[in-house]
Amino acid sequence: MDQHLPQARIPSATYRLQFNSGFTFADAERIVGYLHDLGVSDVYASSYVAAKEGSVHGYDVVNQTIFNKELGDEQSHQAFVDELSRHDMGHILDFVPNHMCIESGDNVWWMDVLENGMSSLYAHFFDIDWEPVKKELTGKVLLPLLGDQYGRVLEGGGLQLIFRDGAFFVQCNALQIPVEPRSYLLILQHRLDALREKLPPEAAPLQELLSIETALQHLPLPTEQDPEKMNERHREKEIIKKRLAQLCLGSAEVAEFVEENVRVFNGTKGDANSFDLLDRLLRDQVYRLSYWRVATEEINYRRFFDINALAAIRMEDQTVYDLTHTLLFRLIREGKVTGVRIDHVDGLYDPVTYLQHLQQSAWMNLRERSEGAPPEEGAEATREEWERQYDEVLEGDPGYKPFYTVVEKILMKGELLPEQWPVCGTTGYEFLNSVNGIFVASDTAKQFDRIYDRFVKRESDFTEIVYEKKKLVMQVSLSGEVNMLAHQLNNIAEEDRLTRDFTLNSLARAISEVIACFPVYRTYANSASVRDRDVQYIDAAVSKAKRRNPAISGSVFDFLRDVLLLRSPERASEESRRDWLCFAMRFQQITGPVMAKGLEDTAFYVYHRLISLNDVGGMPGRFGTTLEAFHGQNLERNKNFPHAMIATATHDSKRGEDVRTRIDALSEIPALWQKQVARWSRLNKRRGSLIENARVPELNEEYLLYQTLIGAWPVGDVDDAGFEVFRGRIREYMIKALREAKVNTSWVSPNGTYEEAVVGFIDAILARTPDNEFLREFLPLQRRLSRCGFFSSLSQTLLKMTSPGIPDFYQGTELIEFTLVDPDNRHQVDYGRRIEALTELKRREQEEGAPSLWGGLLEREDERAKLFLIYRVLNYRLEHKELFDAGEYLPLEAKGERARHLCAFARKAGGGVVIVAAARLVATLMPEEGSSPLGEAVWQDTLLLLPEGIGGQLRNVVNDAVVDVVLHEGQSVIPLAALFGEVSVALLEQLPLP
Repeated sequence: MDQHLPQARIPSATYRLQFNSGFTFADAERIVGYLHDLGVSDVYASSYVAAKEGSVHGYDVVNQTIFNKELGDEQSHQAFVDELSRHDMGHILDFVPNHMCIESGDNVWWMDVLENGMSSLYAHFFDIDWEPVKKELTGKVLLPLLGDQYGRVLEGGGLQLIFRDGAFFVQCNALQIPVEPRSYLLILQHRLDALREKLPPEAAPLQELLSIETALQHLPLPTEQDPEKMNERHREKEIIKKRLAQLCLGSAEVAEFVEENVRVFNGTKGDANSFDLLDRLLRDQVYRLSYWRVATEEINYRRFFDINALAAIRMEDQTVYDLTHTLLFRLIREGKVTGVRIDHVDGLYDPVTYLQHLQQSAWMNLRERSEGAPPEEGAEATREEWERQYDEVLEGDPGYKPFYTVVEKILMKGELLPEQWPVCGTTGYEFLNSVNGIFVASDTAKQFDRIYDRFVKRESDFTEIVYEKKKLVMQVSLSGEVNMLAHQLNNIAEEDRLTRDFTLNSLARAISEVIACFPVYRTYANSASVRDRDVQYIDAAVSKAKRRNPAISGSVFDFLRDVLLLRSPERASEESRRDWLCFAMRFQQITGPVMAKGLEDTAFYVYHRLISLNDVGGMPGRFGTTLEAFHGQNLERNKNFPHAMIATATHDSKRGEDVRTRIDALSEIPALWQKQVARWSRLNKRRGSLIENARVPELNEEYLLYQTLIGAWPVGDVDDAGFEVFRGRIREYMIKALREAKVNTSWVSPNGTYEEAVVGFIDAILARTPDNEFLREFLPLQRRLSRCGFFSSLSQTLLKMTSPGIPDFYQGTELIEFTLVDPDNRHQVDYGRRIEALTELKRREQEEGAPSLWGGLLEREDERAKLFLIYRVLNYRLEHKELFDAGEYLPLEAKGERARHLCAFARKAGGGVVIVAAARLVATLMPEEGSSPLGEAVWQDTLLLLPEGIGGQLRNVVNDAVVDVVLHEGQSVIPLAALFGEVSVALLEQLPLP
C-alpha cells in the first residue's frame, strides 16, 4: 500500500476512561503518564460531547457539536490531548450516532421540534412517525413524561405555564417545554378587555400587543412543509418573541397582564374547572403530554431500546450526519482523535452505508490534515478529486481502512461481522465470553443442570426462557413498535389480492413470534438482495415460529418471510418494492432491542445455573468454552479482524472480570457446591419471609445471591464500616437483579414489600454475629474459591494481552477488584492508589528482582499482582508490536496428567516467536485452602509441546525466570513443573543460543 495514503493508527493496548463531572479532562491529563508507564498505547474515552446535566456515562447526548462543559473546555481538552501527544499515545473516542437525550432543555434541536412540530427545521433529525396508528397523534409527538395520568397531574398543579424572554413554556418536572407560538394567542387574547380598560386604544403598548397578535395569526402553521414557509415561520417567530419581550420590559401594564394570565392559566388546586384553559392550550401543542406508561403502546418516536428519554436520530439523513459529526471530524482533522468506537451500531437504519460514509469522511479529513484545507477557489474540485482517489484506492484494496474504527456489536454463536463493513472489528464482547468460558469445566454441565434444577425445584431451559422473555418485553415495553410494524405489514398485504385477507391480528402475532425466535440481534438488508447469512437467520426464525404456533396459518409466516427476504411478486410496482424494503429495514431495527431487553436485561437475571456465564454477548445455555473453540475463535479473529478490541470487562458487564473467575471455579467442584449450597439454604430458611404464602426470597433468587457473595466478597479483614459498604452494594445489586428479572418486582411496578423482605434476608444472613452459622460455613469455601479466582484472573489477563486483537482495559481493572453491574462498576477510580502501587512495584522490581517480588504477591493474593503482570507484558508487547499486530497464531498442546489445565499458543512474525502459557481450571489443582497451582506436585509429568525451531533456553517475560527446552520422544518440550514452578502464567521469548 502507498505509504503516503492516510494510515489507521493501530493501538497496542487501550484503556477505557469514563468521563463525567467527577472525572474531567484535567483528571485524565494527570494520569496519562501513569497509563504510558503501564504500557497502554491509546486512551479509549467515553463520549464527551455535551450530555444531559449530571450525566455519569455520557450516552445521554444533547449536542454532538460541542464538548460537555462539565468535563472542561477547549483549553483543558487541548491540554489532555497535548499530554497524550507528548507520550506518543493515541486517542479513541466513543461516538453515539443512534440517539439523543430529549429530557433536557440543552437539546436545542428537540426543543425546536416541540415548538414547531413538522415545520421545525430539525423535524427530520428525529425518527418520528407523524402519521401514527393512533390518529389523535397525527402531526404530534407523544411525550411520556408524566408520573401519573395526565388529568391528575394537570389538576394537581404538576404542569405550570411560565413566561420568560418573550416566550411561553410549560414546566414539566425539571423540563421547560416550549409552547407553539401561534397558540400564544390563547394566552394573549384572554382577558384582553381588562388591558383595554387600563390603556387607551391609541396607547403604543396596546397597539404593539395587537400587532404582535396579528403577526401570530399570520405565522405559518406548525404542519407547514413548504421550505419557504418553514423558513418564514422560523424567522418570524423569533422576531415576535423579541417584540413581546421588549414590550413587557417597556410596559408595566402589559407585563402585569401577561403575568396575571399565566397565573389564571395555571389554575387553582381543588378547582378542576380552573385548569380548562391550560388543558385547551396543551391540546393545541405539537406534542401530547402523557403518563410514562402510555409509551409502551403509543410512542411515535423511535427510542434507544425502551428508554423514553433517548430518542433515535435519523443518521441516514445527510444533513443529520454532517451536523452531528462536526466536532468529531474537526478532532480527526486536527489529529486529536486517532480512532473511533461506534456505539450501538445495530440501532442504525443502514449500518453498512453509515460505516462506509464514516471511513470516507475520515479519509477526507485526514487528507485535509496532511495537505491543508484547499483554497476557497477550487475547493469543491479538490474534494471531488480526493473522493475519486479514495474510490480508486478502495477498488484496488477493498480492505483499506484509513481510520481505526470498531463497533459495539454483539455477535451470537457462529455469527461473523458482515464482511463489507469497513471496520477493524468489535469492542470485544465475544472474546470476553470466549476466554471466560475456558475457566469453566464444561464437562460438569449436566451435573450443574441437576444441582440447579433440584435447588430451585423446577427444570430450566435457557432457550425457552429467552423466547418467553423476548415475548414479555414485546408485551410490556415495546408493544408500540411491534404494533407499528404490524400496521406497516398490513398495508403491504392490502396491496395484493393474494395477501389482503391476512388479518392485522394474525400479522401482529406472526411478527411477534418471529422476533421471539430470532437467533441473532439483527440482519442487514439494505437493497434488493439479502446476504446469504441473513437469509439463513430469517429462514430459521420463521421455521421455528411456525413450529411453535400450529394454530396460526403457515401462509401468514410465509408472507412475512417473503417480505423480509424481499421476494416481492414480479408484478409488484417500484413503490411496492420500496415498501417491502422499508418494512424489512424497520423490522431489523426492532429485533435488536427485543433481543437486548429479553436476553441481557431479563433472561440473564432469571437463569442462574452458573452466573459467571451471564454476560453481554454470552449464552449461558452453553456451559463454558472448549480449548478447541477458544483457539478457533482466535484463529478466525487473526485472519479477519486482527485489530479488533478484545475485552474482559466493559462498562456494560454484568459483573467484573475478577468476580467471574471466582464463580467459574465452582464448575470444578459440583459435589461440594451441591452439598454446601443446600446446607446454606437450610441454615438460612428461618431468615426468609412469607408473603402471600410464598417464600421470600424465591429459591432462584437465593441461588443467585450465594453465587454473588462468592464472587464479590472482599479479600482479607474488613472493618465494620467497610463491611457495611459491601452489604449495601449487595442490597443494591439484588434489588436491581430482581427488578430486571421482572418476576416478583420490576422497574415498571416495584413491589416494595417484596424488595424489603429480600433486603431483610440479606442483612440477616450477613450479620456479623457469633451465632451466624452460615457465615462460619460460607467463608472457608469462599476463601478457597477466591484464591482460585486470583490465579485464573492472572491467566485471563495474560491471554487477553497476547491473543489476536487489541487488549482493552476497563478503568480500574488493572488491580484485582470485585465490582458488580452498573452503577457498581462506574464508581470513581482511585488513580492515586494505582500510581503509588505501580511506582512501588517498579522500585521493588529494581531492588529485589521480579522472581522475589512475584513470590510475595502470589502468596498474599495481592491485588497488585495483576497490575505487575500488565505492566511487564504490555511494555513487552509495545516493544515487539509486529509479533502481536500481525503475528501468526499457533495453538499448542500439552501432554500428561494435567494437560487439560493448560491453555497455550505461540505468536510468530518476522523470524520472532513467543510462547504463551496459562494455567486454567485451577480449583482441581488447589484442593486445599491456601494452596497454589505451582510446582512439580501439581503439574507432575505434564509437558508443553513446542513448535518446530524452538530450543535452548527461554525467558519468561512475566518474572525473568529462565527455562530449559528439553527433548521428549524427539520433540522439543517444556516440563510444566519447571515452567510453573514460581508463577502460573508465562510469556516466553527465545534467548540467544550460546
